[in-house]
Amino acid sequence: MTDFHQYCQDKAAASGSSFYYSFLFLPPERRRAITALYAFCREVDDVVDECNDPQVAQAKLDWWREEVHRVFDGAPHHPVGLALKDIASHFNLPREQLLEIIDGMQMDLVQTRYLDWKALHLYCYRVASVVGLLSAEIFGYTERQTLKYAHDLGLAFQLTNIIRDVGEDARRGRIYLPVDELQRFNVPAHEILEARYSENFRSLMAFQAQRARGLYEQAFAQLPAADRKAQRPGLIMAAIYRSLLDEIEADGFQVLDRRTSLTPLRKIWIAGRTWLRG
Repeated sequence: MTDFHQYCQDKAAASGSSFYYSFLFLPPERRRAITALYAFCREVDDVVDECNDPQVAQAKLDWWREEVHRVFDGAPHHPVGLALKDIASHFNLPREQLLEIIDGMQMDLVQTRYLDWKALHLYCYRVASVVGLLSAEIFGYTERQTLKYAHDLGLAFQLTNIIRDVGEDARRGRIYLPVDELQRFNVPAHEILEARYSENFRSLMAFQAQRARGLYEQAFAQLPAADRKAQRPGLIMAAIYRSLLDEIEADGFQVLDRRTSLTPLRKIWIAGRTWLRG
């Protein structure tokens, strides 16, 4: 394995993400490709989450935009850029979609609230559905309908992330739950920022969980049988994320002052079981 692919492997393994467990069973070439894509997503996401100065974060995202162009037009500098250059043409990864992921991350620099689901949907599309579409290219497909599955599955994943991370995001000053839904369930934003639970808050979160489950079902309904085997990594991640959603709900949506997660052993067990089911 080259140094730059090893860098991506280490980046993915260190994160402990459910995404990492979903591609453990892939053949080496596809595993290297999806690991490079995941490492790219982690790099640009870390810019926003770890940089306290918005101007510095903006400069770093601008640098990553240039790095994406270097992936396709020149000589990239970063190990992740080198890894992407190595796999981009073989797996037909469009530069526009990589840039769109950065557009989504940039939204976090300028926006901390979303008025309604339509507005939040755009954010989720950029940071998650686009990743799903790129992943579908790497996993392989024969029918265009599979891209609709990948799009909707990305939305479901991101909404699950939002549900899990309500408290963590609030501590960064961000509330992704749509403003009109906060108002509908009578949950003032300051209660989320202050980590104050209420029955109204739990009702709001149950509504979000129901929406996420609907998106999972919508995605699965659009996956052609002919592509199910190739798309097993996405199905593994879906199984892990749906188990996580079940845990959060069973715990009464205690997401304001803690972060629910599954153990690595349980993730591996779910991944192996889902892979064998095909």
